[in-house]
Amino acid sequence: MRFATKGARPRRIVRLLWAIAIASVMMPAVAPADSDNYVEIARGKALATIGDCVACHTAPGGTPFAGGLALQTPFGAIMTPNITADNTTGIGSWSADDFARALHDGRRPGGTYLYPAFPYPYYSRVTRADTDAIYAYLHSLPAVVNRVNRNTLPFPFNIRLSMIGWNALFFTPGGFAPDSGRSGEFNRGAYLVEGLGHCGACHTPLNAFGANKADQYLQGNQIDHWTAPNITNDRQAGLGKWSVDDTVQYLKTGQTRTSIASGPMKDVVENSTSKMPDADLRAIAVYLKERGAEGPRPPAALLSSDARVRMGEAIFVDTCAACHKRSGEGVVHLFPRLAGNVIATQDDPASLIRIILTGGRGAATDATPTAPAMPSLGYRLGDEQVAAVVTYVRNSWGNAASPVSAEMVKALRERVSAARE
Repeated sequence: MRFATKGARPRRIVRLLWAIAIASVMMPAVAPADSDNYVEIARGKALATIGDCVACHTAPGGTPFAGGLALQTPFGAIMTPNITADNTTGIGSWSADDFARALHDGRRPGGTYLYPAFPYPYYSRVTRADTDAIYAYLHSLPAVVNRVNRNTLPFPFNIRLSMIGWNALFFTPGGFAPDSGRSGEFNRGAYLVEGLGHCGACHTPLNAFGANKADQYLQGNQIDHWTAPNITNDRQAGLGKWSVDDTVQYLKTGQTRTSIASGPMKDVVENSTSKMPDADLRAIAVYLKERGAEGPRPPAALLSSDARVRMGEAIFVDTCAACHKRSGEGVVHLFPRLAGNVIATQDDPASLIRIILTGGRGAATDATPTAPAMPSLGYRLGDEQVAAVVTYVRNSWGNAASPVSAEMVKALRERVSAARE
């Protein structure tokens, strides 16, 4: 009996192996991973990073891309939509054609108009191949149920049909047209800045209708009560004192020898530019360095005997010099240099005023993981004191810029306080 039992066991094993083999032949083959789709999704992720989509479409503490962030506009707050692949509250039911139409024409499926807070005047230049890749990436992410109220603007701005007139006046759809007289690197930078990067949406002044002033493209604007500075090659107010390498370093790390990204630009660096390929950052820098001409000469610096400058100097020595140094040189990679810093001498001093009032934190990136911080001083400095120290910084160590009044500080303090409520 033991012999028979031992002989049966191998036969059972053989029959089991045959059964597995036959079953594997009868079962449908498992399709290999779609390598083309994987590459498309990876490319879409990189493009969505360039567009910094996550910054606008993620509420504080919310799920990425699920929307719900309140964008402040001159006409009221606009809630950003859910762009995950949820069929009911996101874009899961959208086709690639629907998605491309939204980016290129500013229209939802069914024809509903989008507001230009969604920067379709810039996205109109993005190629169809790139919009398809972004669509593939967004549809590869988990669907998130998050219903967002998309009708938050007061009357009459909540009438979306008004966008027919706005588009007729300020929007010309069309793809990107490279300049045949320029290098491929310049044209790549132009495509990124003018299209998916939509840099002008923040860095270009707006007219009374909320449209960019085309004749002042990239010459600076105020956004969320910060100064989005002039980023043309203007030496006095823009990037004229920066090299291409300086600009690349700033976009990659959030820092240069003189500047540290803060405010809204901190988020752009952390979410977008620090994750972009160096070649694309260099292309952007090359493009920006060839934009714009020399602006008007700055005003003469205020005399050190001016009462505002003397008051500001005393406050600076007491409050600021320990970090920024008495000479305004700062500490590299830690405290920004104020001497010769164009951010300090911008026509609009909002950023300098705001960072004194509320403090701030620099960008944290892989290259510079420690984010330097500035404490809030608004709790102990009055409006006149803040105005004096800002005026001093703007007119010392070779800097020259218009003085700041206590009324300007008071107005900004009130706006910032109201925005936080």
